[in-house]
Amino acid sequence: MAITREGRICSFCGEPGGPGTDLRLIGGLGAQVCATCIDDFHAIIHDETAIAAVSGPFPWERMDDAALLATLPQILASAEQNTAFAHEWVDLLRSRNISWAEIGRALGVSRQAAWERFSRRSGDKGATA
Repeated sequence: MAITREGRICSFCGEPGGPGTDLRLIGGLGAQVCATCIDDFHAIIHDETAIAAVSGPFPWERMDDAALLATLPQILASAEQNTAFAHEWVDLLRSRNISWAEIGRALGVSRQAAWERFSRRSGDKGATA
């Protein structure tokens, strides 16, 4: 089972990237960051004036209603990407013969709850809790 960056978006700016695109993505554990955001963050973190500028109000506090609405799909796409990654991670665990009970323990839920949450999209459709 391979977990890839194909079809992913930058978790910070929402731009699509990864293999087959001009936007390189780096990251892990569901979050991806593009090279452009890394460059921007690097420039900010090494400039006291820039740090002061971004340490003020959150960006959404300065956004008008139209900008907030336009950003909502990006937020949901990032959340869905993380959910999909969790399913891929469970698929990886199951491909290594990790039991639903062990997965449930890691998540702090019963094996049945883990199975109900992840088996439907898993490649492990025939397995039972």
